[in-house]
Amino acid sequence: MLTNSPGKVVFVVGASRGIGLACAGEFLKAGCSVGLGVRESDPNSIAKILMGLSGYFKEHYPEFVLDETKVKFVTCDVRSSDSVDLAFSNIEDTFGICDVVIANAGITRDQLTIRMSNDQWRQVLDTNLTGTFNVARRAATKMLRARRGSIIFIASVSGMLGQAGQANYSASKAGLIGLARSMARELASRSITVNVISPGAIDTDMLGGLSADQLAKISERIPMERVGNPCDVARLAVFLGSDYASYITGTNIAVDGGLGMGG
Repeated sequence: MLTNSPGKVVFVVGASRGIGLACAGEFLKAGCSVGLGVRESDPNSIAKILMGLSGYFKEHYPEFVLDETKVKFVTCDVRSSDSVDLAFSNIEDTFGICDVVIANAGITRDQLTIRMSNDQWRQVLDTNLTGTFNVARRAATKMLRARRGSIIFIASVSGMLGQAGQANYSASKAGLIGLARSMARELASRSITVNVISPGAIDTDMLGGLSADQLAKISERIPMERVGNPCDVARLAVFLGSDYASYITGTNIAVDGGLGMGG
C-alpha cells in the first residue's frame, strides 16, 4: 500500500467500531502509534475493541501481528472540551504530539423535521459538529507549535445530498465541510492540512438494522451496486495522513461508490 506514515502518532476519535476501528487498524498496519478515543475505556470495553481489531486484521491482513505497545486507549467525550483535552494529554504523555487526528465520533437521532425534538437536534449537533470542533481545536494547538499535522473529519454524503429524516445529521455533516475549509485556510501556512472524507453507505452498525431487501434497494442506487467496507474509508484516511498528501488540504472526498455524483 502506498503510504509514508511509519512512526507517526495518530489519534482516532470514535474508534470503538466501524470506520473508526478500521482507521485504527490501517494506521497500526502502516507502522504508526495509535491512540483510540472511546466513550468507555474500562477493561471489558477495551477487550471487546481489541477483539474487533483482531478480527479486522484477520480479515484483511492475516499475517500482521499487533504490537500492543503501539496502542493506547483513552476515554474521550467529544462534547466536553475538558475531556478532549485530557484525552490528548494522555496520548501526548505516552507517544508525543499527534501527527494525525481522525475526528470520527458521531451519532444519529433520526426523525422527520416537523417531529424532531429540540433534544434530538441538539444531541446530534453537539456530538457531530461541536464535538469535532472541540477535537480539531485541541489538535491544532500543538500542531501549530510543531508546524506539521493532518486533521481529518469523517462526514457523510448526507451532508451534501440531504436525507429525509436526517435534517440534524445532514446539517451536522455539512457543517464539517465548512469547518474544515475555514481551518485549512487558517493552518496551511504552518504545513497543517485539514480534509474531509464523506462516506456513503458503508457496512457498519448504522446499516446493521436494515433488512436484506432494504440493503438491496440501497445498493440499486449506487453505481458500483454494493455498499462499502470500512477499510475503503480507512485506507483513504491513511493516505491523507501521510506525507504523500502534504499538498492536499480543504478537500471533501466522497467514498460512496458513486452515490453522490452530481450532488
